[in-house]
Formats: sequence, structure tokens, C-alpha cells
Amino acid sequence: MNYVKDLRKLVGTRPLILPGAVVIILNEQHEVLLQHRTDGGWGLPGGLMELGESLEETARREVKEETGLEVGELTLVNIFSGQDYYFKVSNGDELYSVTAVYVTEDVSGKIEVDETESVAVQFFKLDDLPVGLTDEYKRYLISYIKSGVQA
Repeated sequence: MNYVKDLRKLVGTRPLILPGAVVIILNEQHEVLLQHRTDGGWGLPGGLMELGESLEETARREVKEETGLEVGELTLVNIFSGQDYYFKVSNGDELYSVTAVYVTEDVSGKIEVDETESVAVQFFKLDDLPVGLTDEYKRYLISYIKSGVQA
């Protein structure tokens, strides 16, 4: 995240366009892995791209950092951008996100919660998602369900 911090030193809180990726990780029961973020909301593991990364590399790195899991094969579900993905965060920073949403069942390792970013990480049935799942992540999951894309 040094790239974004460096940009913020130059532009302050003005809107930036920031690319990133999230991953819909499914287990054998077709449940989705969600993280309860320290900001209070539930979401998919993922985050912002660093200089020199591909979106797939971003997705794999963020999942590893946030869950401890290694991701193999990724399938692109959709890319989300535009006015609906404008955010003003608590410190006043503004951004428009461009987010690649991937799906996978190809994961290995043991879940390890990064307590700087998450309170908990757990699997949920797609038809029984937790209260506090943000609208942004709901849209990603609905798009996946409607797409018919297979992991």
C-alpha cells in the first residue's frame, strides 16, 4: 500500500482511481469464505494492486496476507467500476475502485486470520450470508451467482 500512500502525499484526499481484486473462495460444500473486517463489515478477501502486479497476482497476494491460504487457478467473474464504486473513507480519502472479482475452489493451506485487517474469517452458505455484508460485496456475489461461471 506504499504506492497509494505515496500518491496521497501528492494529491491529498482528492479522488483516485484504484485497481484491485477480490476472490470468491468456495469450499467443497459450495460455501463462500468471508472475512469480518476490523472496520465492522463482512467482505471477500482482496485489496489494492501494487506497482508491477497483475490483477491475478494482487488477488493471490491479498488472499495470502488476509487468510493465510494459497490460491491456485482463478476464474474471472466480472470487473466492477463506475459511479457505484465511489467511496469516501473515514479519513476523508476519496476513490473510485476498479475491482476484478475472481472465483476459485483451488486453495491450500490453513486459515490464519490477519488480526490487523480481520476479526474473523469463516465460510457461509450463499443463501445465508452474514448481517453486515456490505452492498459492494453483495453485488459481487450476486454477479457470480447469476453468471453461471464455474470455479
